[in-house]
This record gives sequence, C-alpha cells and structure tokens, in this order.
Amino acid sequence: MHSFTEQLLNGLTLGSIYALVALGYTLVYGILLMINFAHSEIFMLGAFAGCGTLVALSALPWPLSVGAAFLMGMLACALVAVAMEKVAYAPLRRAPRLAPLISAIGVSIVLQNSVFLWRNDFLAFPTVFPPTQINIGPVTLSLIQIVILGSSLVLMGGLWLFITFTRLGQAMRACSQDREAAELVGIPVNRIISLTFFIGAMLGGAAGILYSLYYGSIKYNMGFLPGMKAFTAAVLGGIGNVPGAMAGGLLLGVSEAMGAAFLPEAEWKDVLAFAILILVLILRPRGLFGERTSEKI
Repeated sequence: MHSFTEQLLNGLTLGSIYALVALGYTLVYGILLMINFAHSEIFMLGAFAGCGTLVALSALPWPLSVGAAFLMGMLACALVAVAMEKVAYAPLRRAPRLAPLISAIGVSIVLQNSVFLWRNDFLAFPTVFPPTQINIGPVTLSLIQIVILGSSLVLMGGLWLFITFTRLGQAMRACSQDREAAELVGIPVNRIISLTFFIGAMLGGAAGILYSLYYGSIKYNMGFLPGMKAFTAAVLGGIGNVPGAMAGGLLLGVSEAMGAAFLPEAEWKDVLAFAILILVLILRPRGLFGERTSEKI
C-alpha cells in the first residue's frame, strides 16, 4: 500500500504536467478544430528559456530565480506562439483542414532544428530546490513534487476561472461554439484566436519548466514524447474539453507511474498508457468528457 501511494503521487506529479500541455492542444482545437503539433516545441522552448533565466539569475534566492524563470519562459513561449499563429496559421484559416495541419508540422520542424543548430546534446537544467523531504503520514513528498503539483493546480484553476467568469473567457467559449455567429455579434474573433494561442503557450511553457526541474536535463527534441502523451491525454478526456484535458492528463500520468512500478518491464508503461487510450476510444469515441455534436453542413 505504501508503494501504491508513492506511485500514485508520482503519477499525479507527472500527470499534472501532461494536463498543462494537453490544455494547449484542447484550447486551440476547441476554436479552430486544428491540432497544433508545434505545441510540443513550445514546451521545449519554455524549458530552454527557463534554463537560461535560472543560469543568469543564479545568484538570487531560489524562489526569486524560479519565479523569474516561469515569467520569462511563459512570456517567451506566448510571444512565439502568437507570431506562429499570425505567420503560419492565420493565412490558412479558410484553407482545407489538412493545410494547417501540414503547416503545424512544418513549424514544429523549424523550431526544433533552430534549437538543434545551437545545442544538439543534453543540457543540464539548474538544480535550484533544496533536497527537502516532507512526510505526510506514510508518504514522503519532495519539495519539487509539491511545487509541480501546486503550480499545476493554480494554473489549471486559474484557467478554469478565466474561461468561466471573465468576458474574454466567455468570448472564447462563444468562438468555440460558432465563430461566424460570434463575429456577427461583435466579438473580435482574430484577437480571441491569438489570445487562445497566447494562453495555451503560457501553460505549455510552464509545463516545460516543471518537467525540466523534475528530470534535470533538456534537449532540442525533448518535447516530442511529452507532447505526444499530452495530445493523447487531450483525446482521452475529449479533445476540445478543458476539464477533460485536465482529467486525461492526470489519468495518463497515474497509469504511466503504475505501469513503471508494477509491470514486469518498466518500458511497458507507455504500452499501458496507449492501451487505455485505445480502450476508452473503442468504448467512448468522444473521450471521457466529450459530448456528442452534430456536424455543420
């Protein structure tokens, strides 16, 4: 039981990172019906921006340097994502659905190789947290786990409050339901789409920093596997559904941690995660939280 609880916490820690990345996928899909495959590179850029900030501010106390790393990483990713949307996606908004998808893959390759030309090997991520252990009953939590879980919950809760209770959040939901009707009632759809990329990239950048703090190294292609799993989490919860992306990320992280701990081979954890996805899609093709919708003609 002790081992089970430890692995559950490890899974929730990893799953909260997947959930943050999955939110970026699901926000963009909810409005544009497009999978932004370059989002995994936004995750990677957040890690590199956070690493550079921590190195530059290494003389400061760790709470200040980590806070600055999050601020700079999230802002840098948001600006790159908005520029990416204006240059690579906006001109294709009325093109066949396959065109933006191909453009997203192209942007992903460009971003990844831009970092590859600068640094093509592993780079150690600064160790900033003291090795503090906190005992809660029979369970031991590290300070980095507490930071990851706390930060993820704050960001996910803030997103939910923003979408639910603010005018911009209501405008995003209106664009998700019907962009043409939203434009007719005066909602600036193009600005809302840019805002969606901005917010999704901020979450992805924060996830990249948290992931790097947890594992201790970064690389130009580090976003591929977490990005694929986050996309899986978004589909698992119901692509386009914000609570579904959160739940899907947590479920995927827990299943991966349990698979690594209790399956005969730790490498089978990925098999278990994708087997769960296949099973859910067979039984509920819309995902766990997806709703049945009629196709527009």
